Amino acid sequence: MNTIIKLWLALLVTLVLAQTAASLLMSRGTTLTIASDLIQGSLLLVATVAFLLNTSRLRCPTLHIRLFWILMSAGMLLWLIYQGMWNYFEVFKRVDVPNPFAGDVVLFLHLVPMIAAVAVLPHLREDERDERVRMLDLTLLFTWWVFIYVYAVIPWQAVKVDEAIYSANFNFTYLTEKLVLLVSLALVAYTAHGGWRQFYGQLLGASALYASSSYVANWAIGRKIYYSGSFYDIPLTVSIAWMAAVPLLARRQQLPESKPSQPFLGVWITRLSMLALFSLLWAAMEAKLAPALPDSVKAFRIKVSLATMIVMGFVVFLRQRLLRAELSQFLERSRRSFDDLKALQDKLIQSEKLASLGQLVGGAAHEINNPLTAMLGYSELLSASSLHPEEQIQAAQIGEQVRRTTTLVASLLTFASQAPAKLAGVDVNSVLQTAIRLLTPQLEAKSTSMRVELAPMLPPVLADSNQILHVCLHLAGQISTPANRGARSSLFVHTHSKGDRVMVDFSSFDPSGRPLESSAEFQALNSDGANKASTLSLSACCRIIEEHGGLLLQSSTSGGGAFRLELRVLSSAVARSSYAPNRAAARGSL
Repeated sequence: MNTIIKLWLALLVTLVLAQTAASLLMSRGTTLTIASDLIQGSLLLVATVAFLLNTSRLRCPTLHIRLFWILMSAGMLLWLIYQGMWNYFEVFKRVDVPNPFAGDVVLFLHLVPMIAAVAVLPHLREDERDERVRMLDLTLLFTWWVFIYVYAVIPWQAVKVDEAIYSANFNFTYLTEKLVLLVSLALVAYTAHGGWRQFYGQLLGASALYASSSYVANWAIGRKIYYSGSFYDIPLTVSIAWMAAVPLLARRQQLPESKPSQPFLGVWITRLSMLALFSLLWAAMEAKLAPALPDSVKAFRIKVSLATMIVMGFVVFLRQRLLRAELSQFLERSRRSFDDLKALQDKLIQSEKLASLGQLVGGAAHEINNPLTAMLGYSELLSASSLHPEEQIQAAQIGEQVRRTTTLVASLLTFASQAPAKLAGVDVNSVLQTAIRLLTPQLEAKSTSMRVELAPMLPPVLADSNQILHVCLHLAGQISTPANRGARSSLFVHTHSKGDRVMVDFSSFDPSGRPLESSAEFQALNSDGANKASTLSLSACCRIIEEHGGLLLQSSTSGGGAFRLELRVLSSAVARSSYAPNRAAARGSL
């Protein structure tokens, strides 16, 4: 690639040296005119190809960068077409270019896509909405530039021919256009960084040299001292070669999107497009009120102003429609975000309430233990005393109920415990029995029956009993709540083992006693990524089980109303280095 660029640069240098030698060594005549025109045409051809090479998708990571190179290529192509029209008269027909020249409009328009390319701001990152609005703003500016030429120059070329006024108006509008391009390049070069600043600087230098050299050439034409191939063409040729070298040098630079879009630049482009629209009314009034203008020119300018108003008004209508649609979507997204924020706030408040309730339960359980201990002691004393047998039986029953209450309080303390997780050998059946004792009052209050089938002699698993208790309580609650139960009548808990896995199934059964999800197909849930858990609490359960090296599965049939908990047995889990016994499992909030 570097070799090809060097060859292209060498070709440009050769063409510039050839133009310099021809201008300084050859005398004025047909040979010099043909040589100069062909050299300048070759330079413009090389420049156009150089810009077109940068329009490939490999060179353009984003759409607006590619659009920049396309617009620059369009400008160079119009310039090449103008040179071809010039060469048609001087090289093929061997006559002077007429004045007024119909190809002057092509020369004027070749800077318009270049100005639009700079306004695209390829060095900045923009979202899709900003790009679409920017394109409509550029359409307004492009239309306005075409209007300026048609309004100021065309009347003296097509309506009432006047060579002096035509030349003066053309030179003034073309000079204004070049100044706009230079100012735009200076602004973006000032705001850009890195490779883009160097690129804009090179483009600014080439454009400034072209603007100054073409102004001097027009000055010489006005004084009848310019001819094709004269020394006035030397700086003009250098500027074209420099312009052709800019895209070639850009291929050796890194031109990434350096930073996010700056609203300041986008706002000014929008303001200029709106100012261009309002200037049409002033142009029509100026044409109507100007006393020195011929009537035919007045009528032409007024018609052009009104026609341009219609075109630009339609573009503004499209722009406002796009903005209105974007505003509606933004308001809808804001409303949904606000609703989600309120829902999240409610969940946080509920979580805080549950956390406070857990602390309250822990404190109350400690206070309840003291009278329970006293009651248990008195019941044992009564049982050991010489009471009537019926009274001793009643005292024993009191002691049994106190022990049941003490076990329930101990389970509550375990559930509310905030101690760090500790992995050890755990009997899953024992954890489930504790969960059943905690759930029994809740299920009785809901008139919900429960069926438990605990497999005997289950191998122990390496786990934190408190965290597994959390998970079992939550999964059982998911099955027993009316919102998830639907037509199902009860809770079914079943434990079994298979290979190096201990499995706990939570499902429902109908009044006949048959588990509704006994033949369900299960799929694994994840705390994040693919097949993520549907709720925050289920996601926390997944995270706990994943930290234990197990799996949490949900039924993929019948609405997902069943869960399966899989845990590795102790010997298999210890064999895995990532689950050593001294490892602390990450805690999850339910």
